[in-house]
Amino acid sequence: MAARSHRRSLRSRRAAVICAAVVAAGVGAGVVVMNANAGTVDLYHQTLTPKDGWASSGTGTTGGTKADTAHTFTVSTRAQLVKALGSVSDTTPRIIKINGMIDANTDDSGKKLTCADYALGTGYSLSAYLKAYDPAAYGRSKLPSGTQERARAAAQAKQGKNIVFKVPANTTIVGVPGTNAGLTGAMLQIQNVDNVIVRNLTFAATEDCFPQWDPTDGDDGNWNSNYDSVSLRGATHVWADHNTFTDAPHFDSANPKYFGREYQIHDGALDITKGSDLVTVSRNQFTNHDKTMLIGGSDTDSVGKLRVSIHHNVWKGIMQRAPLARIGQIHIYNNYYDITPLNGYTPQYSINSRAKAQVVAENNYWKLPSGAKAAKLLSGDGTGSVKGSGNLVNGAVTDLVAAYNAASSKDLKTTVNWTPTLTTGLETSASNLPTSLATTTGAGVLK
Repeated sequence: MAARSHRRSLRSRRAAVICAAVVAAGVGAGVVVMNANAGTVDLYHQTLTPKDGWASSGTGTTGGTKADTAHTFTVSTRAQLVKALGSVSDTTPRIIKINGMIDANTDDSGKKLTCADYALGTGYSLSAYLKAYDPAAYGRSKLPSGTQERARAAAQAKQGKNIVFKVPANTTIVGVPGTNAGLTGAMLQIQNVDNVIVRNLTFAATEDCFPQWDPTDGDDGNWNSNYDSVSLRGATHVWADHNTFTDAPHFDSANPKYFGREYQIHDGALDITKGSDLVTVSRNQFTNHDKTMLIGGSDTDSVGKLRVSIHHNVWKGIMQRAPLARIGQIHIYNNYYDITPLNGYTPQYSINSRAKAQVVAENNYWKLPSGAKAAKLLSGDGTGSVKGSGNLVNGAVTDLVAAYNAASSKDLKTTVNWTPTLTTGLETSASNLPTSLATTTGAGVLK
């Protein structure tokens, strides 16, 4: 079997999703979440609770809670969202309420755009690209270059200009309750900004019409796509909460193969790279996806940053990177991992600690189907650490690191250089997580 690459996908199709498709993919229905002390929560002005993970550190994460009326928007189309976001350099607090599902692959008038529309005028065609870079003639020692690669990059840039939404600092983006709010075919790019909140949204079908062939990636090459549903690059104080991430309705099992490798049109679901720091990822559902969450884009990402808390999330039908962590201090607690294959997505591992990452994984719950092994739940390169405690596998306390190390030639280290202190809401037992998280996570739950 060809080795999978752990590098950041090279940057450089289609989006059609309806609520029925998302529900069919296994996303749970929502229930009302109330504030125990004060009744219904004002989602649009809610800030991160003190000591709730790394994003509460220092100044905390307040998003656009100070927005005035002029900077409070309700949007239901791509063009309205672009206008509400404004300039990425404008740090004026803003609240953006997303009403319903917005299709990023539309023009300013709302007309649907296809991969052919993006390719128009660039000279790109898949058949010509495959002919130009067939390894039998082009070889496997270098990246594609020349006319068709330039055309592919141009077409990809046209799509990116349309589907990438750049989020300014001091922004809250929230789905309007009861509207099945979300983005399809889109990438939220949170880059080099501080203080952003993203909540109550479904991110579906983020697809790259123009993946790049890299014959040097792994043993047999790989097709790499460009867009994450949510991408943090050099971002600080970010709270991603009660969202749903899914490939639906187009699952990877429907992807063709070229040059013997899957023509991968999906990249990450929620990636945290390029020195991003002070991030809390809470009560989301990650489902039907391959490369799900990358923390640190390379082994030389930023030392002293990449501090991330991941808690009370559901991971179901996830193949890998839940998360893949490099360098930083990552706290993973009270998550529920269902390792049962789903819609063709067969899990390979859950948590990967590499490049000296310092991971604390405690009080998580793994559901393993018959024949699956606890030794396959972790992964690493021999330099990363995982300090584990209170983790359950099918209800039984399990030392995941010991199980992994007994079956691996590259042991995970078991000590870390830090102690989590920002742990509001930490449950000391994982036993109830399969039940409690089923109705309290993902988009559509908050009211």
